[in-house]
This record gives sequence, C-alpha cells and structure tokens, in this order.
Amino acid sequence: MADQLTGEQIVEFKKAYLLFDKDGDGTITTKELGTEMRSLRQHPTEAELQDMIYEVDADSNGRVGFPEFVTMRARKMKDAGSEEEMREAFRVFDKDGNGYISAAELHHAMTNLGEKLTDEAVDEMIREADIDGDGQVNCEEFAQAGHGGSCL
Repeated sequence: MADQLTGEQIVEFKKAYLLFDKDGDGTITTKELGTEMRSLRQHPTEAELQDMIYEVDADSNGRVGFPEFVTMRARKMKDAGSEEEMREAFRVFDKDGNGYISAAELHHAMTNLGEKLTDEAVDEMIREADIDGDGQVNCEEFAQAGHGGSCL
C-alpha cells in the first residue's frame, strides 16, 4: 500500500507527521493524535485513538513512527469514502464557505494547528497547490495537493 505512494505524497505525509509530533521526539502518542484530530473537528474517543495506533504499531511500542504513520495515512486514503472526507477537510480550511481557500484562511487554519508560518510560507503553499493560477485553492486543487484524491 505505502509502496504505491508518490514521492510528493510521502513529503506531504512527512509535513503532516511533523505537525502531529508536537514534542518532536519522532513518534506520535495517542495524546498527540487526539489533539490534532480535534483541531480538525474530529472527536475520537481514547479507545478509538488507541485502536488507530494499534492497527499500525508494527513495533508494539504504543506510538506511531513515521513509517507507521505512512501506513495509517495510506490505509485512510484507500478506505475512505474519500471524496466526502476530502470535502469535509476542505471545509475546515474554507472558513467563509465560498469554495476557495485564500491565503488568509490557510494562515488562520495553520495557526490553529499550532503552526507559526510567515506570510511568505503561506503564499508559497498556496502557489504550490494553485493549479489554475487564480491565487486561491479550490477543493480539487486541495485534494491533489494533499493526497492525490478528489472532491468530485
């Protein structure tokens, strides 16, 4: 499953992994996983968080290392009613509901996730995802940039 991912997807997963790993110790705990999921308006129970980690915890240490995280995300991409989940994730960023993520909305969302980004970094993220060059990111561009998925 993970061997079918593109290099770009692996890079995106690494960025996400670093966001989840709040203490920078190279692993994700149930607490860190729960914090990030709640910031994305998901509310798993402690048991659900433990199950998520158990499913991919190859070394049985109760934490998720990067290779395990890749497995977790790859499974989620494969298993998801992916389009609806992608739309839901997009709506977290699209605060005004106009169908586009602006630089200001991205900056706000990333700040809420604990990321302190410069305006230049946010602009670069928008440029990287903005396929049609309109200065904003629509749902399809968001899906392609994040997971190679689709919003359709």
